Amino acid sequence: MVNGSQFIAAERPFAMPKSSAQVPQTVETAPPIWTNIILFSLTFLAAAVLVPWYGIVHGYSISAWVLLGVFLTANELSITAGYHRLWAHRAYEAHWSLRAVYLVFATMALQNSAWNWCSGHRRHHLNVDDEQLDPYSARRGFWFSHIGWMVREYPSGKSDFSNIPDLRRDRMLAFQHRYYLPLVLLTNIGLPLLAGWLTGDLWGVFLLAGVLRLVLSHHFTFFINSLAHMWGTRPYTEENTARDNPVLAVLTFGEGYHNFHHIFAHDYRNGVRWWQWDPTKWLIAGLQWVGLTRKLKRTPVFQIQRALLAMQFARAQSSLERVAPTAAPSRISELHQHIAREYDSFHAAIADWAKVKEQWLNEKKRAVVEHWEHTSFQLRFKELEERLRLQRRRLRVLQAQLA
Repeated sequence: MVNGSQFIAAERPFAMPKSSAQVPQTVETAPPIWTNIILFSLTFLAAAVLVPWYGIVHGYSISAWVLLGVFLTANELSITAGYHRLWAHRAYEAHWSLRAVYLVFATMALQNSAWNWCSGHRRHHLNVDDEQLDPYSARRGFWFSHIGWMVREYPSGKSDFSNIPDLRRDRMLAFQHRYYLPLVLLTNIGLPLLAGWLTGDLWGVFLLAGVLRLVLSHHFTFFINSLAHMWGTRPYTEENTARDNPVLAVLTFGEGYHNFHHIFAHDYRNGVRWWQWDPTKWLIAGLQWVGLTRKLKRTPVFQIQRALLAMQFARAQSSLERVAPTAAPSRISELHQHIAREYDSFHAAIADWAKVKEQWLNEKKRAVVEHWEHTSFQLRFKELEERLRLQRRRLRVLQAQLA
């Protein structure tokens, strides 16, 4: 999820390769990025050694712990709601004041400029799991996808801003990219020291809300590139390695529902169900009430149900093939017919939904839909969505029989 081969690098023109055969990317040929190596090493050592030592010898004030939580939350939400869902995926629109707050705390998170971050993330979605073109492909192992891709000059991680023309027109983002290094120093050193001075615990706040906060923020975000592609379930698609994981969702402010995100990337939600932990989604939706966010994009319920059912059919078929050698032929034939009937019903529902949507769009274009007509279309959509929900229940019963 984080992007940028160098956290404090200036823009360097780079043309993306046309074929993976042209870009051998090995540890032997990729030169190290010493800036990042030193940064990661020193901050980790300080968090692991200096932070506990200071706590044992001097102790930390309550204000230091509170500011750790405040700054960490602000950093993570500015990455998830700002860099990720607002700028990388254009899942909603935000007021300029909110975008300014995002930029301050996303800069403090030290994950490169918005240009670099979003450009790399869009390449990740376009080439997910490609070992040569995906900047942080999980197929290259945990270490590479978590942090290794940022400590060497791999071609897939080089800057290439051809895929962010919309962001390059944003003056606020251009300012951040141009003055990234001084802004990083101001937010990562200046803000914690100022907060520590104001609360009377200068070094305690700096170590907790400055150093420890930075290390935690880094690795919580890095888990999305690594663990979220290795640990969890794939209820929506198996076409890529992305997983849904509620544990990671807690650590990453909702980003752990990664399987959903990779199939419906432009939805402002990652945890699509109301009970799924996604504070980023709640923040975006809540700010809509005060006019700071608008035009929130949501995937239609029918499309989500369709993806879930498609996966259930695939798994039911696999289960049937697994038990076929040991089950009675008559039972296998009966189950085959059952699945076939459900599959025909599934495709009929999809066809009906497409027809209803086409009719609704035609009416909308002509702008002659009366209120009662609009309500009628919505009721038909709801009926079709309910058909898919009932079908999912029947398939779960069928899969239980096959288990």
